[in-house]
Amino acid sequence: MTDLNGLTFYIETFGCQMNENDSELIAGLLAAAGARKAERFEDGQVVVVNTCAVRGKSEEKLFSYLGRLRSWKKKHGLVIGLAGCVAQLYREKILAKNPDVDFIVGPDNYHRLPEILSHGLGLKPVMTSSARDWNEDERQPFMRESLVSAYVTIMEGCDNFCAYCIVPFTRGREKFRPLRAILDELAGLARDGYKEVRFLGQNVNSYKDPETGALFQDLLKASDDIKEFKWIRFITSHPKNFTGEIAKTMARSKKVCRQLHLPLQSGSTMVLERMKRGYTREDYLETIRLLRSVMPGISLSTDIIVGFPGETEREFEETMSALEAIRFANIFSFRYSPRPGTAAAKLNDDVPFDVKRRRLLEVQKRQKAIQTEIHEGFIGRTIKVLCLGKSKKDERVYSGRNEGYQVVNFMSERNVIGRFVHVQVKDCGPYSLRGEFCGED
Repeated sequence: MTDLNGLTFYIETFGCQMNENDSELIAGLLAAAGARKAERFEDGQVVVVNTCAVRGKSEEKLFSYLGRLRSWKKKHGLVIGLAGCVAQLYREKILAKNPDVDFIVGPDNYHRLPEILSHGLGLKPVMTSSARDWNEDERQPFMRESLVSAYVTIMEGCDNFCAYCIVPFTRGREKFRPLRAILDELAGLARDGYKEVRFLGQNVNSYKDPETGALFQDLLKASDDIKEFKWIRFITSHPKNFTGEIAKTMARSKKVCRQLHLPLQSGSTMVLERMKRGYTREDYLETIRLLRSVMPGISLSTDIIVGFPGETEREFEETMSALEAIRFANIFSFRYSPRPGTAAAKLNDDVPFDVKRRRLLEVQKRQKAIQTEIHEGFIGRTIKVLCLGKSKKDERVYSGRNEGYQVVNFMSERNVIGRFVHVQVKDCGPYSLRGEFCGED
């Protein structure tokens, strides 16, 4: 076994839940080899920067951060490694332009990090090969950031090739984790006292057990039988793969939260067609109608892209009208940015930047008002909250999420982290609820 005793490391993560989960895996692999995690990059001998390539802004953050590391390295010495989707996408180009980067490792090669660090870095290793099949032996152990809520990967990659999306090029084609391995991990998390699990994958509802053929709804049913867990969530779903059977399974479940992230991307059928999303505006609205018919009050969130090539003002207004019709509890919104290798990168990026910016601000302003209106409806109600920790803004305040995944902040005289509590909502803003602790569940 590789020995990294005495080595200190720090991980900086830019990106989505997949990147966060990957960072927990990287930390676990290095710790299992004897290395120790540092709290600041200044205290690490090795800094691993885990990156996302889905949006151009993440790349900008990466190269700005590399500049900070470069200055520190010159003064104090440091080993710099790059992991994740940007590493997978650009590989040798990054090394050529950033000589201070010592190694690059892609998502399917994290298990080789202890080997890289133990055998020296003189060869500038680049390990970014992609595997077509799932390898369970390379997925353990994890050093989880939370002792309450845990990500559980069930699949990786994507076969959809949406016109704007770089994921199939950075994460590869879809590969599915065996159901038995998922259930084994769930059993371990239950023994460790976790209260919530979040199934993770680029397109979880396309899941199919490679050994038995069990589908995503079968995984939800099996997970529902583990008594220790109180809440089960999953991210991300593709609308064209979201079936009525999945919706009905959610509705019948005692533990699957009545909350769903379902990326819309655009409210215009014409834009969706150019995006190669595989569904129309009406298809999406019909799915929402189905969800709300079997789960009244379900909390919905989504992704929105503005300024996709060719998007007219009328098509943008269709996105605005979709926000009004659906009333999402939360959205993640972005300006379109071309990603290398995608079909959309060949299109004329003809929506001016100022127009993209104005449209994004309009989306965010309207959504902020919608969220405020939704949150005002909670005032006076007592809701169940899983306390996840202290507030980042005030150490005296505890913070958690309700079933709908809204942030809830509250005062408590005793430590209730990791517990389900009842909170009476007294006030709100567009991004959180504020209330009074009423007792434990």
